[in-house]
Amino acid sequence: MDRNADATRRRLLDAATFEFAARGIAGARVDRIAAAAKSNKAQIYHYFGSKDALFDAAFSDMATGTVNEVPMDASNLPEYAGRLFDSYERRPWVQRLVTWYLLERGDAAAEPMAGIVQSNRDKVAAISDAQHRGLVTDAFSAPELLGLVLHLSLMWAMSLPEYLVVLGPVDVEQKRQLVVDGVTRLVR
Repeated sequence: MDRNADATRRRLLDAATFEFAARGIAGARVDRIAAAAKSNKAQIYHYFGSKDALFDAAFSDMATGTVNEVPMDASNLPEYAGRLFDSYERRPWVQRLVTWYLLERGDAAAEPMAGIVQSNRDKVAAISDAQHRGLVTDAFSAPELLGLVLHLSLMWAMSLPEYLVVLGPVDVEQKRQLVVDGVTRLVR
């Protein structure tokens, strides 16, 4: 692919990411995506084939970017959870895109994204190794522990407004510290 094609594809992915995060697959419009990318609808179909395939590409791009931006150190899961929290704070649209993925794709996705599945398998293997070396708790299986760490890092993004009202004001540093402290206690 030449540079112009790469640049066009990137602009379409970026525009689609924000459109899908805001409106989901059903509410997104390819004409808005094309306009935001300074392209046209024909380019969307040329590069991606369909609106659903464009969503899958945008979701995969976001997930791969997160995996690459926030590598996991199984011997320091609290800091990993904190860096995931930081990543979600910098990119609040990630949680919205994940929510739409779960709502509109979830189990109906054509097939799990192989790269993300492999990344999770690698993380589970690293956690299992850290458990065998006594660096983290074995009170949970490695897959369970990974799930708990991932979900704690998303805690604030997925909190109900009614809970946040009861909790009261919490600044970003306090939110991050709670995630790190929670995972610290979890892995002992």
